[in-house]
Amino acid sequence: MLTKEKVLQSIRDLPNEFSLDDLVEKLILLEKIELGLQQVKDGQTLSNDLAKKKLKKWLK
Repeated sequence: MLTKEKVLQSIRDLPNEFSLDDLVEKLILLEKIELGLQQVKDGQTLSNDLAKKKLKKWLK
């Protein structure tokens, strides 16, 4: 889950002028990273071999 401080830091890291799309994209990326980190903590990961098997059709 995102925290207010992480969102504020992301805004501080943006240039002085930015589009709303830039902000939304940055926040979505931040949320996805946070979700991924939580999934790692919860043990919801795949081995490299299993991930390669599942993604084989996409990696051709």
